[in-house]
This record gives sequence, structure tokens and C-alpha cells, in this order.
Amino acid sequence: MFVALIALIAQVRTSFEEPGYFMIVLMTLLLLGAVAWLVAAVMGFARARAFPAARWFSFASVCLILFHLQFILLGFGILTKDNNLVFGLLSFFNVFVVLAAFCAIMGFIRLTQPR
Repeated sequence: MFVALIALIAQVRTSFEEPGYFMIVLMTLLLLGAVAWLVAAVMGFARARAFPAARWFSFASVCLILFHLQFILLGFGILTKDNNLVFGLLSFFNVFVVLAAFCAIMGFIRLTQPR
């Protein structure tokens, strides 16, 4: 009975139309996020000589820029229906977030250590 219910649910198709503002908001936020992380990375590397911990935060910013680029590549793969690209990216989707978290943790550790 349970298998029959799952098979019945799997056959039901629903249609969805995204709101008209969806793509504009999504692309604007992706672009602003990538630019903001780029500014953070540049500012961090510029201040790394005076504040050694800033270098780790800059590495975290670079990782998050790569995370934004991964989103753009994912969208490109979905639009072109390239399943190898889509599932390849989805397999390692959070790797840059994990690396950014590690870099931020190292930055906070270095903040507590004097020169």
C-alpha cells in the first residue's frame, strides 16, 4: 500500500511559475554578494601586513567568491541541461563554504595571538 501511494504521488505533476521579479532579485543578489566579497578580499589582503589575522579572513572571502561563481556555473549547467556539470558541482557544493569557515576560524585564532 505504501509503495502504491509513493508511485501515485510520483506521477502527479505540478506546474509552477516563478514570480516576475525572481530572476532579477536572484541575479542582483548574486552579483552584489560576489562584488562585496571581492572588496572584502582586496581590503583584507591590503591590511594583511599590519594585521596578520586579516590574511585568513581574506582567504575566507576568496572562498566565498568561488562559492558565488559555483552558483553561476550551476545555473549555466541547468540552462544548458548539462547533467554532468550540474551533478559535478552539486557533489562538492559546500566545499568552499567549509573552506571559508576554516579560514575564518583560523583568523579568529590568530586575532587572539599577539605578534
